[in-house]
Amino acid sequence: MGQQPVRIFDTTLRDGEQAPGFSLRQEEKLQLARQLDALGVDIIEAGFPIASVSDAEAVRTISKEVRRPVIAGLARCVRADLEKAAWALAPAARGRIHTFIATSDLHLQVKLRISRDQCLASAVDAVRYARQQTDDVQFSAEDATRSDPDFLCRVVEQVIAAGATTINLPDTVGFSTPDELRDFFTGVMGRVPNADKAVFSAHCHDDLGLAVANSLAAIQGGVRQVECTINGIGERAGNAALEEIVMALHVRRDRMPFTVGVVHKELYPSSAMLAELTGQGVQVNKAIVGRNAFAHEAGIHQDGMLKDRRTYEIMRAEDVGAPWNPLVLGRHSGRHAVQKRCNDLGLAVELTELADVYRTLMVRANECKVLGDSDVIEAVSTVRAARPASVS
Repeated sequence: MGQQPVRIFDTTLRDGEQAPGFSLRQEEKLQLARQLDALGVDIIEAGFPIASVSDAEAVRTISKEVRRPVIAGLARCVRADLEKAAWALAPAARGRIHTFIATSDLHLQVKLRISRDQCLASAVDAVRYARQQTDDVQFSAEDATRSDPDFLCRVVEQVIAAGATTINLPDTVGFSTPDELRDFFTGVMGRVPNADKAVFSAHCHDDLGLAVANSLAAIQGGVRQVECTINGIGERAGNAALEEIVMALHVRRDRMPFTVGVVHKELYPSSAMLAELTGQGVQVNKAIVGRNAFAHEAGIHQDGMLKDRRTYEIMRAEDVGAPWNPLVLGRHSGRHAVQKRCNDLGLAVELTELADVYRTLMVRANECKVLGDSDVIEAVSTVRAARPASVS
């Protein structure tokens, strides 16, 4: 059995953009949508058209301008939402209406204040209407992982019968664990008689820091679409990070025989563009795209890196389009790294000088934490000035 394809559904422009501080203007959404196209994602969820006039216009503009990926628009199981989504997606080469309703008793009773039967009727009616507008309809059962399994399976079976081609079962509040979520999807797909007529999708939130692990577990449980965002942005603690899912599948393909169409070298540029457009930086130790993701300060690590990158790197910065400057000089650095930096700067420090240069830099490192090129140059100059002149 060969490697199986997994669709990447990017919701940076919808779920991600809803997060506080991450809102984008229409032209910025189009710019990022074009980058997501270059990145190679399969589906771009461009927005929630009923939410505002600007959101509807942004989805319609992206539908006109970005032609390769599927363009999705979100809609509640409400006729006005569905009509607005259909309008916004009308120009798309391939448009998808993504309609949703909560299925957990907690949401039904407290938030929606409707019965299970009313929920089921709304879901089926929405999917039938959406299917009249497009042949690509996705249904999401909000708070699926906290829903009654019997009722959830009943809903899934009937919306597939009504025309849904993708079934998304979100871990809306990031409550699940990986083993639990894998079993959840295996269970639902095993119980729903027409499950083979739809692609199942996972949408995991990161409230417990498990979104990526849960997404990977869902894939192992039979899911063939994962919903994620650049830099993991999104509601509350965010969504599963697209770049982490993609590189986990790439680096550990020995354990997970799945393929995605993402262009790895566009991961870092996509992250950088999002950070620039939103003004929200990426944490320095963020996997794959953080400033320190491929940096090393500890002397033991630096020594290993100088001998063979594979000692401390399981992937290369250039593989994800990131700049590679691995040797960060600080108070944990060793002499090999100091000598390498001196050589890179053309200083040609002799072994007799290196010990003094190293000691000088370590004193400086206690004051400024990270040493720059100017610190190295100054240390070499100080050491050489203090040495007695040779007698000819």
